Amino acid sequence: MIDFFLKENSNFTPFTLQHLGVALFFICIGTALILWAQKQNEKTKTRTGNLFAFSIAITIIFGTFLKIYKGEFNYQEDLPLHLCSFLGLTVPLLSLTKKFVYYEVFFFLVLAGTLQSVITPDEYNYLNFPFFRYWFVHAGLVIFMMYATFVYKMKPTLKSVGKSFLGIQVYMLLMFILNYFLGSNYFYTNRKPDAATLLDLFGDWPQYVFVVELIVIPYFLLIYLPFYLTRKKN
Repeated sequence: MIDFFLKENSNFTPFTLQHLGVALFFICIGTALILWAQKQNEKTKTRTGNLFAFSIAITIIFGTFLKIYKGEFNYQEDLPLHLCSFLGLTVPLLSLTKKFVYYEVFFFLVLAGTLQSVITPDEYNYLNFPFFRYWFVHAGLVIFMMYATFVYKMKPTLKSVGKSFLGIQVYMLLMFILNYFLGSNYFYTNRKPDAATLLDLFGDWPQYVFVVELIVIPYFLLIYLPFYLTRKKN
C-alpha cells in the first residue's frame, strides 16, 4: 500500500469523468467548508483558515523532501518555485496577518493561474501522493481564496488588479534571473509545459510570454467584473 502511495503512475486522464469527479469532489468539500466556517465565531474562523493554509504549505514542503529522500530531486524542476507552489508556501502570510495587500495579490494570481491548473492539469498521477499533492495544493489554493473572500469577508478592488499585476511582474523577473543561472524553467519563462495548457494557443517561445503579458490585465479585470457589478448594484 505504501509503495503504491509513493510510486509514480500515469493513471489520470484529463478531460474525462475521472477529471470531472475530482473537480466536483473539491467543489463540494470547499463549499461545505466555507458554509460551515461562516457559522463559526471569529476565533474558529481564524484557526480553520490557518490550519488550511499551513496544510497546503506543509504538503508542498513534504513533497520536496520526499523527492530528496527518494533520490529523485532535480533542482531544475523540483524546487517549489513554480507559481502555484510559491503561492502555496506564502499563503500562510495571508491567513496569519489577514493583510489586505496579500489578499489583493494572491486573489488574481490564484484565480487566473492556479484555477487554470485545475481545469488543464499537468499531473497525470492518480490516487497516490503526487496526485494528492497536486490536487490538494491547486484546488486548495482556490478554495482558500474563496474562504478569505466569504469567511474573512475580503473583496478585491480595481486597485487590486494593478497590485496583482505588479506582483506577477516581480515574480516573473525573479524567475527569469533564477532560470538563467539554474538552466531551469520555473514559471515556464523558457518553454511551455509538456502538458496541454492554454499557453498552446499563444504560439511558441517567446511569443507566448508577450501574449500572456498583454492579456493578464484584461483577464484580471474579467475576474474582477462580478465584484464590480455587485458593488455598483449596492
